[in-house]
Amino acid sequence: MSLSSEERNTIVALELKKAREAYEDIGILIAANRLNGAANRMYYAVFHAVCALLINDGHHVNTHKGSHAIFSQHYIKTGILPREYGQLYNQLQTMREESDYNCAYDVEMDELQQRLEPAKRLIEDIENIVNG
Repeated sequence: MSLSSEERNTIVALELKKAREAYEDIGILIAANRLNGAANRMYYAVFHAVCALLINDGHHVNTHKGSHAIFSQHYIKTGILPREYGQLYNQLQTMREESDYNCAYDVEMDELQQRLEPAKRLIEDIENIVNG
């Protein structure tokens, strides 16, 4: 399905809004000592930002795995965004999956804290690309 420029801009703006809101949720969840929930929100903050970027550039996003592959192929391997962002995105997905699906796994505070600023920078860098 092909999107008009207006439709694309609307969807991209909504994805970026979801990214910002999910990132804001992280602080609330950390304050409540809900670290697994904070890990979930951190992943989804980055996921929605990545989706905004992909949609903005005309890529079709169907799945989480697909978004990772397209992001890596078109933005990490080409050097548009630094390699660390690809690694961060993968780490966040693994952390989210472990915390969501493995009842014996709990996210540690330092796991979250070491990824907070990089996730924020990735989201900001994507917003800068999209908003040109």
